[in-house]
Amino acid sequence: MTQPNPQHSRLGHTASAIVLILALGLPMVAVCSNRPGVDAVAEGLTCQCGCGLTVANCNHPQCEFAVPARDQIETMLDKGMSHKEVLASFRAKYGEKILSAPTTEGFNLVAWIMPFAALFAGGGLIFFAFGRWSSRRSSVDKKPGETVGETFDPALREKLEETLKEDF
Repeated sequence: MTQPNPQHSRLGHTASAIVLILALGLPMVAVCSNRPGVDAVAEGLTCQCGCGLTVANCNHPQCEFAVPARDQIETMLDKGMSHKEVLASFRAKYGEKILSAPTTEGFNLVAWIMPFAALFAGGGLIFFAFGRWSSRRSSVDKKPGETVGETFDPALREKLEETLKEDF
């Protein structure tokens, strides 16, 4: 009978351990990756200290609003609240001004649509104005078969030609 090779059994144990770690670790990673982080939620909230930044990006180290808000977000997430539920809680407490971007419902939908509508309308007006200006320029009162140069007064043209001959 042959003796088992110690390297093969060590390799088998190592492979088994790796498979076990992956089998137990991957579901944990998937659960953690589905859960929003504090910064992801804090990006959706505007800091109320007056800096104009989001709660996640407030540059005041001891901000009276952002620091407690981050702690409150972390507590809410630990309780199992979703990203939307946390934002809804802050919205109920502070109103629409707390949101860093307007919602896409109701009157706030206008804030999303108006910039694009204004660009479209402005572009249309410019296109329409240029069309009218170019049509006015081409419809100068002229007789059929007559070029634009022939619409000058003959006396003025003769005077111009005499002046050019004298100067050159």
